[in-house]
Order: sequence, then structure tokens, then C-alpha cells
Amino acid sequence: MRKFLSLFAVLVCCCIQAFPQTKTVTGKITDDQGQPVPFATVRIKGGTSGTSANADGVFSIKASSDQVLIISGANIVQQEVPVGDATILNIQVKRQDASMAEVVVTALGITRNRNQLAYSTQKLAGTDVNQARNNNFINTMSGKVSGLEVRQNNSMGGSTNVILRGSKSLTGNNQALFVVDGIPFDNTNNNTTDQTTGRGGIDFGNAAADINPDMIESVTILKGAAASALYGSRGSNGVILITTKKGKKGNGIGVTINSGISQSSYLKNTFPKYQKKYGAGYGDYFDAADIDGDGVDDDIVPTYDDASWGIAFDPNKKVYGWTSFDPSSPTFGKPQAWVGAAHDPNYFFEKPINYNNSIFIENASDKGSYAVGYTRNNEKGILPNSSLNKDLLNMSASYKFTDKLTGTLSANYSSIKGKGRYGTGYGLDNGSVNQMTNFRQWWQVNVDMKDLEDAFWRHQTNDTWNQHFGPTGEIQPEFWNNPYFDRYKSFETDRRDRFFGYTSLTYKPVDWLSIMGRISLDGFNELLEERKAVGTIGVPSYRRFNQDYKEFNYDLLVNGEWKVGDYGLKALLGTNTRVQKTSSVNGITNGGLAQAELYTLSNSVAAISPVEFEGTRRVEGVFGGFNIDYKNTYVIDLTLRRDKSSTLPDGNNVYYYPSVSGGIVLSELIQPTWLSYSKFRVNYAEVGGDAPLYSVKDFYVGETDPNSGLIFPSFNGNAMYSVAASKRNPDLKPERTKSFEVGLEAAFLKSRVGFDVNFYSAKTVDQIVPLTVSTATGYTSKIVNSGTVRNQGIEVSLYGTPIKTKDFAWDINVNWTRNRNKVLALYNDVENIVLGSFQGSITLNATLNEPYGSIHGTDFIYTNGQKTVGADGNYLITPNNNVSIGNVNPDWIGGLNNKFTYKNLSLSVLIDMKHGGSVFSTDMYYALAGGLYEETAVNNDLGNPIRSSLAKGGGIIREGVTEDGKVNTKRVSLSDEDLGVGGSYGQYDSYVSAPDKRFVYDASYVKLREVAITYALPSKLFQKIFIKGIDVSLLGRNLAILHKNLPYADPEDGFSSGNLQGIQTGSYPAVRSVGFNVRVKF
Repeated sequence: MRKFLSLFAVLVCCCIQAFPQTKTVTGKITDDQGQPVPFATVRIKGGTSGTSANADGVFSIKASSDQVLIISGANIVQQEVPVGDATILNIQVKRQDASMAEVVVTALGITRNRNQLAYSTQKLAGTDVNQARNNNFINTMSGKVSGLEVRQNNSMGGSTNVILRGSKSLTGNNQALFVVDGIPFDNTNNNTTDQTTGRGGIDFGNAAADINPDMIESVTILKGAAASALYGSRGSNGVILITTKKGKKGNGIGVTINSGISQSSYLKNTFPKYQKKYGAGYGDYFDAADIDGDGVDDDIVPTYDDASWGIAFDPNKKVYGWTSFDPSSPTFGKPQAWVGAAHDPNYFFEKPINYNNSIFIENASDKGSYAVGYTRNNEKGILPNSSLNKDLLNMSASYKFTDKLTGTLSANYSSIKGKGRYGTGYGLDNGSVNQMTNFRQWWQVNVDMKDLEDAFWRHQTNDTWNQHFGPTGEIQPEFWNNPYFDRYKSFETDRRDRFFGYTSLTYKPVDWLSIMGRISLDGFNELLEERKAVGTIGVPSYRRFNQDYKEFNYDLLVNGEWKVGDYGLKALLGTNTRVQKTSSVNGITNGGLAQAELYTLSNSVAAISPVEFEGTRRVEGVFGGFNIDYKNTYVIDLTLRRDKSSTLPDGNNVYYYPSVSGGIVLSELIQPTWLSYSKFRVNYAEVGGDAPLYSVKDFYVGETDPNSGLIFPSFNGNAMYSVAASKRNPDLKPERTKSFEVGLEAAFLKSRVGFDVNFYSAKTVDQIVPLTVSTATGYTSKIVNSGTVRNQGIEVSLYGTPIKTKDFAWDINVNWTRNRNKVLALYNDVENIVLGSFQGSITLNATLNEPYGSIHGTDFIYTNGQKTVGADGNYLITPNNNVSIGNVNPDWIGGLNNKFTYKNLSLSVLIDMKHGGSVFSTDMYYALAGGLYEETAVNNDLGNPIRSSLAKGGGIIREGVTEDGKVNTKRVSLSDEDLGVGGSYGQYDSYVSAPDKRFVYDASYVKLREVAITYALPSKLFQKIFIKGIDVSLLGRNLAILHKNLPYADPEDGFSSGNLQGIQTGSYPAVRSVGFNVRVKF
């Protein structure tokens, strides 16, 4: 027995010696220039264990002498290093061109090496979209991506229009598709038709604002149809792919805390400059009555007028204004000096402080990873009683059950609460919902905002400047409420709770094959409430809109990837089933509120009939793709998708989306020393869209109120129903976009300089549009397949590093896009489709052989290209209002980003530009008639006030020529002395005396969009403590408009997202923010 134990011990010792011993291997990774390679991945070949080098390229790993280390990382050539007997390995790796090394997330979340792509994409890092953060991250992409037009509105949390390569659909959706970690993300808004057409309403913003900017790892933009064809009908407008942060390996749990504070203010050159010479009235008059009882009539301001074309100010003149008739006012019963206001509407705006705080926790191991992030954002608007609060929670995790099976889970929750969001549009019929319409168009420059503020807070009632005496002598509002009453009593509230996430399993039976199943959900519940308080102009009311939205996606993807000699092969097969369910209830009180300040539908004076909606859309897709590359030089990519949609009729509800792409990496064929990388690519694809819900079969609708669009009882207390006014079409076909693209990208001088240029042409046919028909048919429109729209353009992205030394670098990025849009065909002999009608006679149109978004209205009559002036000295105007006077499409858009880095200090400056395009200003259309702005109270060519009579040297000479072609010299009067009481109103260039064309402006701008200064504290400060790094930033956004042609307004501002752009009324001033941010990593 003793001999046996001795023999066993000897054998064990021999075995221990036979198996290689595990040891600790340390070392440093450097590049071919001797510089450390930070955060390179070090793993054991054939195993699952690994580690990461630190910021100085130093690593430590346990390995045995017979194992091999694989070194990989961003922009380096992967290298294998045997361990052998060494315990210290100093490894040198080769750098490779960033363009070749970059991994790009493409359609359906599939990753590709950049040189394997044959279509245009552009990638932004998370820091690019949150360095000068905005409540809606979409706004931070403006000027940073070629081909992408971002139009952001200036209202708090306002809607943003996101268009890639031009508008394609005549009346349908033109917005890019958002996809977050593979989940299609609904980005619609619930603004009313009145709001989107400028008739007045609240801008509730769009739902992409629910995405947490602090959790964005990268954003990839798929611009053309070939890049997005695998998304089927949803990808026809391009796709914006968002990849969120995941857990990464480090020394234990990683924690990042971010805290920022900013202050907002408005840009003065986007708000009116009021004239200070003339006061209230539509002419040179006061009302007269004996107020003080002395038997002599006193001068009374015409408070019922909402214009400033009145009598000249005179501080020695005493008048009775609106405060003189307010019993609670200190000036009650007292006359005041006739002077301009000490506090004009600029006083109304606030300078709020905004806060953003977030925490991010992450960890990873060989078996899995997790990440948790939470962001709290508190924003206040520049208008009183406005706020927007966000709570954003994001979680993700992955776990490797076996070497072949991995599970992934993502769960995201957002809670958005708004109060006092801004009203937009004209708003007069909606109880002054938009105070800017009041301030910009219909105002008395003698009204003091401080008086209005004090009057409201004395009783919190609608004591307003614009008033008249009622039939029994009581004072009543005329057209405009006290703006403080509107903001504090007739405010809106909204809430949106959203959950989106997915769970997936990926199985790899062999190295070259993976099978992934995924279930995802995007859903939200939304509550919108609008109030009109008792005492408002019009009927007090309460509106409540509830909506529940859910979208389920069921995906199965099979990916194969293998190498055969010099050929790299990739294949894809998959299915997708999408189910969208929407239900909503929209109710509004009828006839007023029974009890003041009780905002419930049951408080309605009369019976109500809310509108209920339910809709389900189901799309079943099958798709496949094949990619082959030869020697990493030639690449061909083929995809095909088949969709079946529930919103199209049987026989037309199955459709196919093919794409074919090819590319050549020229730098593999020709290799001059100055050329780092070059690739030529060309592709063709067809994509499209299905029909809106309920477009195929006729259905019944209730009789609706023309203002609210809601059903009210109309016969013996019961709602009446009839067939919808728009005739449905059982023969509809899907819209289709046929797209061609050719591009060239290149990098030079070790990638110090490079460009990416694309030319594209896309034609959208079989448009689904409601076409106007004769009412004799019993309908007002019918839904048809009609129309062809073409978009052609060129995109250029340039980058360069003019200066690069050991401590200093200067990087430049330029993006430039020129798109040309044209309506090539409409239905049969139809030559025009009106997209929207606005104030005056203005319409926005799709007109045959014109750009989509053509503005129509009245124009000047011209003689030899000059405006024609009639014998009376006034302009001659076209008799019809269907003249093309502008279009909303810019000539080109661009962005210029400069980044300067000196050691740990960086400065980034973004200039955002738009050239051309048109905007119609309803504000100028009315304000010039009412004499609000400075140009209506200047001196003429004789040096005299233009509002003086002709006998006193006043009046103006309109620029132009007479009908015989001679320069006009006829002077016209702007004075009541010549034209009679009130006769001078509107005689200055305005809606009364000039055509619509007069108020169409060039929408160009140059904006200082972002400035960010960041300093990272030296790492040596934290070597002995648990802090890994601290950086501090000074941030600025929308700091200045360096150039624009539209007076007193921001040419970018509009009503909402969607197709109706290029019209302004009651425009909000642009808002700048300046802030300070601290980020700490543990």
C-alpha cells in the first residue's frame, strides 16, 4: 500500500509537470509609432477569457505558456502573439486606416466592415449628439449629416421635421424611420389638424424626444433606399439607427455621473423691434367722453383696436387707457401721459434655469454584461408657467448561457410631463392660444406688459388691454386676452409614459452560422389636456385626448458568414411580423363649463359625444440577402424583401423591395503612398409604403363640429352618422420609390484628409393621395394612386486635420447637400393638389412641373421684370391667387464643424447653414398694416415722417415702374389727413395694399449652432483614488444667427413636423442656451 501511494504521488507530480502552468502575463501594447494603444482587447485564442489594456496600453492576463494571445482593437490590425516562457510581453501592433477598420451598424442591426458596404451611410458618435445637448436629441444632428434636413421649431419641446434626401410622398409620411437597438421607434405627434395648418393649437412635440441622449453610443444614418430596403415599406424615407450604450469590461463596476445646468434666453434679432412714435388705433383718432366730470370730453384710447396706426405720442397729452377703467388699478379713473410702453412684449419672456442629471452603471465579464442608466431632465420654457420634466430609465443585459447560446434583454421606460406647452398658429378663434400672434401682428405699442402682469395677479382674472364696453356697460375682452391670464389659467398639461424594449436569443451551432429570435415592444400611453378658463374670449372649454399605442415586432434572422479562398461570403434569411395597435378617445366640453376651474368632461354645459378610434395594422415580411467580396476589394450586395400589408386590398397587398449594390475598393488596386483608402460604389433599389388605415373600404363617421372636429349631438340629442366625405378605394396599390445612387469616398495622407461624395436620383410613383372631386358625387375627395415625385441631389462630406502635433490637433468636418425636387405627374389632367391653406390667400401645393411645396398666392404685375405701379401710385396685383411665389425647398444645406484639441482641452464649434428656400410671414403680412414695427414709423426720402400728410412732406413712393416702363415717382399718402379717418390703415406695404409675394422671404440662415469647451483633468490626479476621470464643459447651443433675411424672426421656425412647412404666423423667437456640465467616472 505504501508503495502504491508513493507511485501515485510520482505520477501526479509528472502530470503537473506535463500540463502547462498558468501564470500572470503583463505587458504594454504600442503602435508602429511607439505610441500606446489604449483599451486594446487581449484575449486567449480558442477560449473565452480576456481583458482590456488601460489608457496607457498596459495589460495583465493569466495564461499558460502554450497559449496564444489575440490583440485587437479600433483601427489596429489584429495580431496573434504566443505566450511561451515570457511573463512580460511588450507587443507592437500596426495601425490601419480608420475607414477600413470602422464597423458600421446597418439595416436590422447587422454589422458590416465599412469597406464591405456599397451604399451611403454616415455615423455619429454619442458625443456628437450630446456634447451641446438638447431636450430632443434629433435637433443636435442638424448640420452634422449630409443629406439630412432638420427643421426644429422654437416652442418648448416642439416638433422637429426630419427629412432625408427630400420629400417623396405628396400627402403621406416623409419622416425618416427611427430604430433603437433594432426596435422601430414611433416618432409621430398628436398635434391637431388646426395646429399643423396654422389655425391655432398646441405643439406637443414628437415622440423621438423620449430617447435618452445620455444613453446613445452611436447614430448611423442609412440615407438611400439600398441601405434601408430590408426595412420594407418603413424604410422608404431613410433610417436613423440608434445604438445605445452596453456594459463594457473594466476594473469592476463602472459608474459615470453627469450633471449639467443651463440657462435659456431668446435671440433679440428673432423678435420684433417696435416703433415708439405712434400709439393705438386704426387711424388718427381717440374716443371722446367726459370721464372726470368737468364737462369737457376727455381723450380715450381706442382699446378695442388691436393696431398701432394711431395718434403720435406726446408726453404732454393726457389720455384714459385701459388701466383707467380697471377699479383695482392704481391708475383707476386717472389719465396717463400719452407715451410708448416702458415694458414692451420683450418683458414677457423669462430666462429659466434648466437641469440635467444622469447616472450610468456598467459591468461586463466573459459570461455577460449589464448596463443601467437614469436621466432626470427639468426644463422650463421662456414663456411663463411652462415646464417639461423627463424621467428616463434604461437597462440592458446579455448573458452567455453556453459558448453557443446568448441571451439579450433591453428594457427602457420614459415619463414625460409637460405643462404650458406653447400654442402655435393664428390662434384668434382659440382664445389667444398663441400670444406671439398678438405680439407680432395685433398689438398696441402703448400697452405696458408690467401693467398686464400686475392686473392679472391682483385677481387672476382676464383684465386685458383689448376691451370694449358690453351692452350693459360692463367691460369685456375684444380680441385678445391678458397674456398672463392665458398662460396661468388656460394652460395645457400632458403626460406620456412609454416602454420599449426587446428580448432575444442567439444560437451559433457552428462558427459561421448564427440564428437569432427577437421579440420587441414599443408602446406608450398619452394624455393631453387643454383648458380655456372662464372669462376667456370665446367659450370656456376642456379638451381631453387619451391614446394608447403598441407595436410588436417578431423577428427571426439567420446569418451565415464564411471564407472560401479569397472570397468572403455572407448570407441572410429572415422574417418579420409587425402588429401596430392604436386606440384613442378625444373629447371636448360643449357649450362651456358648468363650474369654473373644474376641468372634467362631465363639467360640460351640454351633452358631448367624444370621438373614439381603434386601428390595427399588420405587416408580414420575409427577406433575404447575399453579400460577396473578393480579396476585400470587390463587393456585391443583394437583398430582397416581400411584405404583406393589412391596409391594402387583397390582390395588391403583397409587394417586393429589391436592392442591388456593388463596390470596388480602389485603394487595393492602386496604392500610391498618398492614397490611404478609396472606394467606388453604385446601387439601385426599390422601396415604398402601404396605405394609411381605413383607406380601402368606406365607413361611417359622425357629424362633426367644424372648429374642434369632434362629434356633437345633432338630432334629438343623438349624433348623426354618414359615410365619410372621402371616398375609399378598394383597388389601391402601394407607393413605390425607385432609387439610384453612385458614390466615391477616399482618404489621403494617412487619413488626414478625406471625402465622401454621393449622387442620387429617386422617383416615387403611385402616390396615395386624397384627390378633390365634385361634391355632386356625394364626396369631397377620393383616395387614388396618383402622382410622381422626383428627388435628385448630391451630398458631400469632407474631413481633414490641417494641423496635428504631439499636443495639438485641428479637425474639420464639412457636410453639404443640394437636393432638387419636382412633381412630374399628377392624376389624369389634374395640375395641382393643395396641401394646405393658410391666412389670406396663401396655399402650399404640389404643382405639376414645380418643386413639391410650392407656395401660391397673389403676385405683383411686372413690366420688364420690375414691379408695376398704377396711376394712383399703388402696386398692380394679379387678379388670381394661384401664382407660384416661392417654394419651401432650400437650394442647399450645410454644416461646418471645427474641433481644436490641446492636450486635455478641446474646443468644438459648429456652424449650421441653409441657403435658399422660401418662407411666407403672416406676421409681416399683418404687422405692417397695424404699424407695429420700426419701418412703419421712419422718415421718407424728404426727411419727413412717412405718416405725415402729403402737405407736410409725408408719404412714400413705391419702388417700381409705371405701366409704360418709367421709374415711378408718384407719392402716396399714409395719413388720415389725406385719406379720411381710418383710411390710412394698411396703406403701408401690407395685406391691404400689397400682394402675398411681398411677404415671401428668403429662408436662408447661418447659425452658430454649437460651441463646447471641455477640459479633462489630468489622470495622474486620480491614480491613487477610486475616481477614473473628471471632465468639465462649458456648453452653448443656438448662440447666434449670424445671417438671415427674414426680419424679426427665425426662418427655421414653423408650426409642427410634417409636410406643411415654410409658413410662419405667431413665430416664436429662437432660444439660446448656455450651460456648465461636469462628468465624473468611477
